[in-house]
Amino acid sequence: MNKRLIQRHLSLAGASILFFLAIFSCTCGGRKAQSQTEPVGLQKKDTVYPLGFCTDSFRVVTGKIANGDNFTAWVSRLGLPLEKAASLSQACDTVFDVRKMRAGNSWSAYYKDSTILQYIVYDNSKVLQTVFRCSDSLAVWKYRKQVDTLERRADVTIQSSLWVDMTAAGASPDLIGALSDIYAWTVDFFGLQKGDRFRLLYREKMCEGESVGIERISYAEFLRDSTCLPAIFFDPGDGGNVYWNEKGESMRKAFLKAPLKFTRISSGYSTHRLHPVHGVVRAHTGVDYAAPIGTPVMSIGDGTVISTGWGGGGGNTVKIRHNSVYTTAYLHLSKFAVKAGQRVKQGQVIGYVGKTGTATGPHLDFRVWKNGSPINPLKMESPPSEPLRPELLPALDSVWRQNVRALP
Repeated sequence: MNKRLIQRHLSLAGASILFFLAIFSCTCGGRKAQSQTEPVGLQKKDTVYPLGFCTDSFRVVTGKIANGDNFTAWVSRLGLPLEKAASLSQACDTVFDVRKMRAGNSWSAYYKDSTILQYIVYDNSKVLQTVFRCSDSLAVWKYRKQVDTLERRADVTIQSSLWVDMTAAGASPDLIGALSDIYAWTVDFFGLQKGDRFRLLYREKMCEGESVGIERISYAEFLRDSTCLPAIFFDPGDGGNVYWNEKGESMRKAFLKAPLKFTRISSGYSTHRLHPVHGVVRAHTGVDYAAPIGTPVMSIGDGTVISTGWGGGGGNTVKIRHNSVYTTAYLHLSKFAVKAGQRVKQGQVIGYVGKTGTATGPHLDFRVWKNGSPINPLKMESPPSEPLRPELLPALDSVWRQNVRALP
């Protein structure tokens, strides 16, 4: 009897153990399955959409701001009721100035069920966008795209012109402008010769595979025959010049090489020139730069405007006294940007190219006087600005040698 009772208890205990193991196995399996699915749920929950909404969930229509568009009319045309358009305009507040919408800028409109407007994205620039939520809860916010800075090199030999050859080599307009700014005092870009060469190290800002600006040119070389003119980026921290040659001399000088950018010389300095209008031989004591009407004209140096007004055959003319030695004049302007008696800085726009006075076409007649006598502007010598402090020369030399080694 006792033996049977013991066997019965053992059987019950075994069954209990098996039942417990089965439950434990199911529980663990359930927990394991739950563990495997949790990351999927978390991924969905933590998804961050760059613009603040899932663009793939809507039908999208794209376009550009038209001339004369105002904000309210624009968003109403895209499908936002007029009363909501006015409210959205007020919601912009300090986030977006509705008065600064620019014709030609792109936009994207996102629709639910193909017809109900939900969002509008306006491209302020290649990098910055403004998002307008057009549903019941109106809102406005900014989105800035990721910008990467890349180290780049360029090596361009002139065959035609700086603009044509650098563009053909893949350089952006910003890089061409930055290079011309650095060498504006030392290289005559209107006198470039076939075979002249530029070598560069620079840092370019890229957004979605497109250039959005040049952070800086770190090093450049202009080579002609056996002459090499380096330009080294070195910031001494005083808020002044940051480009120097290998001797520590500033790349900036008292006068720019030319008063305008990227055009051509149509007539040079001459004491005996056949006048294109009057047909007689007379002196032409200036340089003519052919350029489209409205091209900005800059003062080649700091100075004071002596006069602005009609100059007979020279048309609208600006005269500037730079110091006790040099005076310059800018002729045939379409309009003025300065007044007599005004102080101007080097590179400041003082007027715009025209064809006023005796002129066969739009151009700038640029003239220079030294101690009251006319001189050839293309041969004018310009003293450099203050050189780099002597104690910084070793550091400059180190940067220069490092950049030379890094060039291709």
